Amino acid sequence: MTYIDILKSKSECNIVVLTGAGISAESGIKTFRDGNGLWENHKVEDVATPEGFAANPSLVYKFYNERRAQLLSGEVHPNPAHIALAELEKALKSNIWIVTQNVDNLHERAGNQNVIHMHGELASAKCAVTNQAQNWVAELNASDRCHCCSPGTPLRPNIVWFGEIPYNMEKIETLLFDADLFVSIGTSGNVYPAAGFVSFANQCNAYTLELNLEPSNGQTQFAESRQGPASELIPEFVSNCLKYL
Repeated sequence: MTYIDILKSKSECNIVVLTGAGISAESGIKTFRDGNGLWENHKVEDVATPEGFAANPSLVYKFYNERRAQLLSGEVHPNPAHIALAELEKALKSNIWIVTQNVDNLHERAGNQNVIHMHGELASAKCAVTNQAQNWVAELNASDRCHCCSPGTPLRPNIVWFGEIPYNMEKIETLLFDADLFVSIGTSGNVYPAAGFVSFANQCNAYTLELNLEPSNGQTQFAESRQGPASELIPEFVSNCLKYL
């Protein structure tokens, strides 16, 4: 059995798609960590933990300002994988959701609306007291203040750091519980809780499909695994969905 058999057997199919760094790499966004465990030449604990922010906030602000500037520079665009998923949402409407580990806005720029950013967003900042988020496309620094407190309190990058709980976990679990098809795209299977979604989806009797440049650490948990560039695999997947659903 393949995912195409699942599509053929369903008159209506609920699809949950998990996306990771691999889907955005072809748009020029650097992947999370290199082989030495560094995040763009920084130790992860220095720029992606609450402790790192407390110890050196100027470094953390600078790090995310640079990443935000790259994202919004006009040089980074949605690639065919993003565009294909947006086409699928137009057809399936509320029957497909994108759960992304990525903090870029490429899914939205491609046209997707049903997107959950479980690790936060680069083009956003949040109040360090209330955690309320607001859109933010300029540089962010220690002098910037939130709009939710009076007087305003400092803002921090709206990024889920190591040791923090990802966003919207209840919503994600509900979507997985109701899914007929769970598709994991461009993720290594190293980072939890996202790495555990395939196990939960299997328990909920969803068909599980991995589309990745190379096999992930959790490949054996998927009913089906296909390897190749996201810009090739995802348009093919979407074409089959549109053909059979």
